[in-house]
Amino acid sequence: MGKSEDLKRGLVAVKTNTGIFLSWRLFKSEVNGYTKTGLSGADFKVYRDGELIATVKDSSNYLDTKGDENSRYYVESYYEDESLEEKVKALNTRAYGKSEEVSAFKSGENYIDIPVMRPQGGVTPAGEKFEYTLNDMSVGDVDGDGEYEYIVKWDPTNSHDVSIKGYTGRCILDCYRLDGELLWRLDMGPNIRAGAHYTQFMVFDFDGDGKAEMAVKTAPGTKMTRYSGGKEISSSYITLPDKDVKKGVTNQDNYVASASDYREHLVKMFMGWKEHTEVKKGNWPGTLEECFDIPVKYEYPLSKDDAAELVDFFINDYARKRSQKNELDKFEGFIYEGPEYLTMFSGDGRELSTIDYPFKRGDDGLMWGDYCMPRIEPCNRVDRFLAGVAFLDGKRPSLVMCRGYYTRTTLAAYNFDGRNFIPLWQIDSGHVPMKNPFNDNPHAGVGTDPVYGVLAGQGNHSLAVADVDGDGRQEIIYGAACIDDDGSVLYSSYDYLPDGTYAKMGHGDSMHVAHIDPDREGFQIFNVFEGAEVAPYGYALRDAATGEVIRGVDADGNDTGKFGVFATTDLGRCMIGDIDPNVRGLQCWVNDVYSCKGQKLSHKAPSTNQAIRWAADLSTQVIDGADYLKGVHRGVINDITHGVMLEPKGTLTNNGTKGNPCLVADLFGDFREEIVLRLEDNSALRIYTNAEITEHKLYTPMDDPMYRTGIAWQNNCYNQTCYTSYYYASDMDFSKVPLE
Repeated sequence: MGKSEDLKRGLVAVKTNTGIFLSWRLFKSEVNGYTKTGLSGADFKVYRDGELIATVKDSSNYLDTKGDENSRYYVESYYEDESLEEKVKALNTRAYGKSEEVSAFKSGENYIDIPVMRPQGGVTPAGEKFEYTLNDMSVGDVDGDGEYEYIVKWDPTNSHDVSIKGYTGRCILDCYRLDGELLWRLDMGPNIRAGAHYTQFMVFDFDGDGKAEMAVKTAPGTKMTRYSGGKEISSSYITLPDKDVKKGVTNQDNYVASASDYREHLVKMFMGWKEHTEVKKGNWPGTLEECFDIPVKYEYPLSKDDAAELVDFFINDYARKRSQKNELDKFEGFIYEGPEYLTMFSGDGRELSTIDYPFKRGDDGLMWGDYCMPRIEPCNRVDRFLAGVAFLDGKRPSLVMCRGYYTRTTLAAYNFDGRNFIPLWQIDSGHVPMKNPFNDNPHAGVGTDPVYGVLAGQGNHSLAVADVDGDGRQEIIYGAACIDDDGSVLYSSYDYLPDGTYAKMGHGDSMHVAHIDPDREGFQIFNVFEGAEVAPYGYALRDAATGEVIRGVDADGNDTGKFGVFATTDLGRCMIGDIDPNVRGLQCWVNDVYSCKGQKLSHKAPSTNQAIRWAADLSTQVIDGADYLKGVHRGVINDITHGVMLEPKGTLTNNGTKGNPCLVADLFGDFREEIVLRLEDNSALRIYTNAEITEHKLYTPMDDPMYRTGIAWQNNCYNQTCYTSYYYASDMDFSKVPLE
């Protein structure tokens, strides 16, 4: 499968109590075989101050007990297999020869800080003050020098979930070098609301030029400012399509609605009720009074005065009776009209192409079911976005942009040739039909499209990418459904309720796709579902190739039934990992811990916030947990066997109770993951690395396409852990690690 980037060795040095710990990357291109403890291929010579001090064959780290913080180090690869050496040379990769020279982190500990330039806060139209905090991150080699740059999203302190009313500050994206040099700042403008569901930024080398690009949803007013050496070199708005310019659209337009704007919007909508497509087809009641279950008293089409009266009734009477949380008289801060775009930026911040976002909102959520439930939430289901990167042809990375997962599911895939988005396929389930858009429950239904309709309601707050059918091309796991590489439906998972009703698995908040059971072929999916009584399972372990729930076995190998539990409540989040090295496979947990075979274990369930591969023994750790932090999430790394392994000071995680770091990824050093956290005062990003010697040797997971694309989509909505395409655990079989 295709390669992502050509990185340098990533050598780092960390001062410890016993010396200077050194760690560096091994690359897939340097590997030619397996050992009992890892991979074979390139070996390494370690130099201190220009003098050879060691050779390392069984890992890619070393502890220099005689070094100090002033020592300078580099490593040099060497090859006993001459054919492998020639192969590496022929690839013209930075993996060959001497590494860059480094000294110990200036912090004197196992972290490095990236200083950042905090944007200035502001005041909303409602008079509310806000500041900015560091949030989600991604990485990419934007200038082709073999080192990662760090792209981070700034969230205003008044950013909102898509279902919460209120103005927000602007969302801002920055790109930094490791030393803190700001390369560019993208102000998303007034017409992109700030919150977890609105801005997914996909950073990848899409055009194969050796430099990462960034694709992101934009709108009029999105503005890029570029810097060099700390000085601004350019500042410009995105290029508006000619068709919109002819309509009078400008980059000074502001489509953010006030409460009075929203009321006027409803008046117009009510005045045009008879002309709505669903009304004309006879699918919806012909009058709004029938929708609200009150006597018909107005003539249609409604006059402006009559429409205004009905709007007042709807806001102050009907909506309030449906739920006291419905405060539509205070509905403000949303964007339900105006153009929406998709823009590709080069690594240095230049705009490369701007096109229409592949799927229009259509309306303010009326067709999407945003008005039909007891909680009336305009602009909610319609503005749920996801994005991903996938090797759909097995060779080059494609961009996947999505909209919706509750009552309509849409996905579009593109290649990018350096100048143009090249459409590959589009998927649209169509809206789930409703009999009354103001009183119905469409979540259990299917969309109107005869092929893709089964996808509606099956998506999650994130997605995953994996080659689930083993054809060398990656698929999109969209919650309870899976899209094949060619855009066809591989499956959409249904099963039986206790009463025998055949029902969709439905939406869930958390999903993990990995080699969970090493004794089974292919990948498995462990996820939760929030449908409660109307969902076949509260959680289940499924076969990723078919979507079917896997049958469990007891200690004697006897069939114990499907590894899934019916639940009457939304179970929230789940997690997987090798937390007990004495139990075969990865363990799965929600409220209880199970083996991958479905056997309940005695362990207390660890945190489900996020996992990290931190330990030297290849086991899995979790981030945070109230036992250690008393509700304050600082990024503590711990597990049930080692205890607390990292207890950061002066840091915080993101996204409230989700407790997400800015990023978890293998950023430098050996194959283990780093954790990126924000400082409490948001003055810097802090990257922690593990300085414990490991006796294992693996290439960087960033060379694994499934893991690397996972790092790209990690910033989706509810950040999820991503996984390698091979079974990673303390009992892993290294011969199963792919070398091509």
